[in-house]
Amino acid sequence: MIEAIAFAITIVLPNLVLMWLGFFMQRRGEASKTFIDQSSSFVFKYCLPCLLFFSVVDSEVDYEKQIVLIVAGILVTFILFIGAELYAKRFVSRPADQGVFVQGVYRSNMAIIGLATVANAYGASGLSIGAVYMGVVTILFNILAVITLSRVSKSINDTWVSRSMMIVKKLFTNPLILALLAAFTYKALPLPPTTGVIHTIGDLLAAVALPLALICAGASINLKSMLHLSGLCMQASIGRIIIAPIIAILVGIGFGLSEVHMGVLFLMVASPTAAASYVMAKAMGGNDVLAANILALTTVVGMFGMAIGAALLRALGMM
Repeated sequence: MIEAIAFAITIVLPNLVLMWLGFFMQRRGEASKTFIDQSSSFVFKYCLPCLLFFSVVDSEVDYEKQIVLIVAGILVTFILFIGAELYAKRFVSRPADQGVFVQGVYRSNMAIIGLATVANAYGASGLSIGAVYMGVVTILFNILAVITLSRVSKSINDTWVSRSMMIVKKLFTNPLILALLAAFTYKALPLPPTTGVIHTIGDLLAAVALPLALICAGASINLKSMLHLSGLCMQASIGRIIIAPIIAILVGIGFGLSEVHMGVLFLMVASPTAAASYVMAKAMGGNDVLAANILALTTVVGMFGMAIGAALLRALGMM
């Protein structure tokens, strides 16, 4: 059990330290909103795509074996989405809150905290598995987000056609998805390995991605808003921090996943609510204050939940 606890601390503590550093910098005035916005944009558009592209291109992972993992991840997402929708329909009265609640439950921060924790746990091979998983499930995340947030409309011209166009636009302009498609295409074609200057530049940008993203995540935490949490925020956070990981474990057991695949599934699903959930909620007329509070609470508390879950799975020989 001591070894399992040490493993959990090893994979979670580096992320917590970097997030604490970002929060510390923000409190000292060393990380302004402009810095956070520009750095986050830089990571999303350039660093993370390089990380995903080269992790896939350089890996020797058999991606056909990941089909079971991806199907398991899709099933977990649908279970969480449908369950949250049914709960919101019964217990959440305001339409502006319903979609935000649902997003807070099913949509995890795979691209930053999930990938960083998987990399800490399994190294380059785990990172490439996580990258493929993230690429597929991210598409589903975006589609479900538009569906659940569409109950609130800011414009009379907001129709299912316009929402469908929004989904297509988001998917085909998402740098992370484009990077993964480019990587799969590169591996499928008889092209030489990426070496030399190009690979060196890609490695340098990739090395920046996760540390800077975690620092920005920590700098974005607003403790004042967390002191005024609503009951709905707490309910959504329980769904994300406790219920989602339990469902992931049960589905993983049902699919008979290997230790590494179970670990990737758990860490991706158990991650805090995705930052994109706030952006989507604000853009589509949802309760952006509730979205921000869910994001903050799950980001602070969710990391400890990941550590506890990882320690238990490790002790049971499942991760």
